[in-house]
Amino acid sequence: MSLHRLAKAALAAGVLAGLVATPAAAAAAAPATLPAGQYTLTANYNQFDAVNSALVSTLGTAAVHTVMENANHDRTALPSSFSVAGLSTGFRFDSGDNSDCTNYPQGITTSRDAVGTANGGNYDGHQLIAVSWYSKDGCDGDQSRSRITLVDWDADYPNAYRKILLVEPTGTADAPDFKDIPIHAGGMSWYGDYLYVADTGKGMRVFDMRKILKTNSGGTADQIGHQSGTTYYAHNYAYVLPQVGSIASKTTSGTNLAWSSISLDRVSKSIVMTEYTCASGCTDYPNRAPRAIRYPFASTGTFAATTTASQALQLPWYKLNGVASHNGRWWFNSSGSKQLYYWKPAAAAQTFSWVGSGESLSYWEDDTSADLLWSLQEGAGNRNVFAVTQATYGGG
Repeated sequence: MSLHRLAKAALAAGVLAGLVATPAAAAAAAPATLPAGQYTLTANYNQFDAVNSALVSTLGTAAVHTVMENANHDRTALPSSFSVAGLSTGFRFDSGDNSDCTNYPQGITTSRDAVGTANGGNYDGHQLIAVSWYSKDGCDGDQSRSRITLVDWDADYPNAYRKILLVEPTGTADAPDFKDIPIHAGGMSWYGDYLYVADTGKGMRVFDMRKILKTNSGGTADQIGHQSGTTYYAHNYAYVLPQVGSIASKTTSGTNLAWSSISLDRVSKSIVMTEYTCASGCTDYPNRAPRAIRYPFASTGTFAATTTASQALQLPWYKLNGVASHNGRWWFNSSGSKQLYYWKPAAAAQTFSWVGSGESLSYWEDDTSADLLWSLQEGAGNRNVFAVTQATYGGG
């Protein structure tokens, strides 16, 4: 039986009794509308075409189902001590990844984002949870690279996951190469074949899930890129996902956006983003009110060359690590306040108790069961990846 079925069975049996009570909601200040026209995106999906074509020709690609057939880490169950209202299911990474002080999980998206509920939410035959991570040079070192983890979430497959390094193509078509991407990867959205990863000061980096490259997993842990002949190393990773393009953010009024977290809204076919800011006293983050912006996809399912925001909000909450929106409703996670805020236009905002060290949010549509909100915790030793019923948090 899969872990998520075990979790549901435990809930039904009352093992997790007390964890699913509706949390008390408090009234909260509401967001204010900003002029959406002052926020634009410039998209380029073909930024690295020449080099990527050469890399594909040299290294070959691995389909997502192939990557998952070679998954080499086992996820584990949530601990019995984990408590959050409306808990539906979830998991932890293996003990090494759960306690690793050099790598931190941040963004979350799923194959339900990519394809919706079609084919049971499967992408290339697998129902998947995807998590973005940033890496540091040592426990107290600087950010050095980023990666994603693809986690099987289907009773038909093992409870396994695989790590894939994110890389930026370099060199030329005649001498293709790649390098690390040292970004925070604070949010991630998957729509169709494209994976969008937040790049804090710029916007988003774009990756194509059809272009996972196979690399030589040998060498040493510090080796990256072309070595000689057709040998490419990637810090011992067997798979890398090369960037295919960039989505650049521009603001015509006020300060530039800090792309702290993103998620997909399948109903309005858009990506929403929000900012991690402080009311005062922060040295590493802006001291100002945060914003949330919605950017619509074109009819092609990608962003147009230039996209103007369709909604812009100034928010009354701070230290926001997660955002989700679905059918006109919004959720915001504040890691600093351990609160989840729910709001929809023309209604009062609500505040709910939430987990500590909370990160991104992702909305999970379901045709046969309750819709869910997925989230995760980043703290070493306490990396719970979990889903709650969205209706528990104001979203009925």
